[in-house]
Amino acid sequence: MTSLPARPLAPPLLAPGKFRDPAVTAKGETRATVAPVRLRTLWVNTGTLCNITCVNCYIESSPRNDALVYPTAAEIAPYIAEAQAMGATQVGFTGGEPFLNRELPAMLRAALEAGMEALVLTNAMKPMRNRAVALLALQKAHGGRLVIRVSLDHHDAAVHDLERGEGSFAIAMEGLAWLARHGFRIHVAGRAGFGGEDEATMRAGYARLFAERGIPVDAGDPVALMLFPEMGAAHDVPEITTACWGILNKRPEDMMCASSRMVVKRKGAASPTVVACTLLPYDPQFELGATLAEAARPVALNHPHCARFCVLGGGACSR
Repeated sequence: MTSLPARPLAPPLLAPGKFRDPAVTAKGETRATVAPVRLRTLWVNTGTLCNITCVNCYIESSPRNDALVYPTAAEIAPYIAEAQAMGATQVGFTGGEPFLNRELPAMLRAALEAGMEALVLTNAMKPMRNRAVALLALQKAHGGRLVIRVSLDHHDAAVHDLERGEGSFAIAMEGLAWLARHGFRIHVAGRAGFGGEDEATMRAGYARLFAERGIPVDAGDPVALMLFPEMGAAHDVPEITTACWGILNKRPEDMMCASSRMVVKRKGAASPTVVACTLLPYDPQFELGATLAEAARPVALNHPHCARFCVLGGGACSR
């Protein structure tokens, strides 16, 4: 019997004093900020409820977490129109599990009928299959502009199931196979380093899986198969200063918050609001306004996710 890889030891806890001041770091250096360049992707959080509970979910989605509630299609329509007017070409839908929101098909239709690409992040389990009729109608009408990105944390079932629960890999693969049979444009999201493998080994493993199962995803394409860095806000990570751009050979305009914003609706709120990015829906310092125009202002990288996922990890939820 092959033993499962152990989860890597957790890094040290975040050092005291870090990520406290949006202007300066704990060492007194000028904190890096990212100015908006051009809105390319409007993200919509469809609600934090999910049909499963993962071990390490950055947004703490579960069958009980409704901190972000379901926005309606009518509430999201003005944001899609505003995003289109600002030159955005894509609307992404994330959760929770987006397909639990019964108004998701209407939101997808609004984005697609506006001529934009619609991207849905899903675990491809029962909630997605419950929307099969609506999905097939959208796919028939809009074809390649509808992209379904399936979360598959690892190419090995046992490793994937460590994160998402026993049997979840098999169900996700059934969903992927259904999408493939019906000609959907499919992407997959995995976790970089999950199971202790380097990126080349991970991609080779996914390539074998996709070939065996007839899934039309190019595992060598960093967009078709995105490998996201692991996140943990309580774990130590360097703060990003203005000097880091040159040291790391990174550009602020390549960060996710330079070209995207996310709409969320908080539990008890009368209407949605706009936050800086998909990773920080709860932290009030990243709430930027009621409209996309109000939210088009610089973002201070004052959170561990900014450093670990975006700057050091090179992650982005869309390309």
